[in-house]
Amino acid sequence: MIARWLLSLSVAVWTAAAFADDNVTTAWVSWVMDGDTLLLVPQGQKEPIKVRVDGIDAPESCQAGGEAARDAMIRLAMRKTVQVREFGQDHYGRQVAQLSIDGVDLGAEMVRTGMAWAYRYRVSAGPYAKLQKQAQQDRRGLFGASETAMTPGVFRKFHGSCHAPMN
Repeated sequence: MIARWLLSLSVAVWTAAAFADDNVTTAWVSWVMDGDTLLLVPQGQKEPIKVRVDGIDAPESCQAGGEAARDAMIRLAMRKTVQVREFGQDHYGRQVAQLSIDGVDLGAEMVRTGMAWAYRYRVSAGPYAKLQKQAQQDRRGLFGASETAMTPGVFRKFHGSCHAPMN
């Protein structure tokens, strides 16, 4: 119990530090595409931008657990105002950003509840690795199934993208 509290506290401190700088903007969530990709309308703009949540990897929409992950993100963020800390673009042209609502880090919450994996970087386990380990131990979300869920990267290698053109 104390370990969980300390883990939650460390993520909260990390999130507060991340959103303390001037690189934070505000946007409105107009659509949730899947568990880690949203359409946001930045404050003062009319056109939405596609944003990939930094630090997480949610199941593909056509993959087992994909619908549950999308539903979880809808409950967290749909039609709400978010604080956005952008990090640049990914190779698909999406903005990559850390998102927060009222101090709640959406990426951390998705991993904590077992609705996404912590994204592993080349040289580090990423900011949410401990949250994923706890979700796995507690068998929450994707980690509660009798079979180990396939990570999206492995799924795409075997099945391709859910959005690939059909022949």
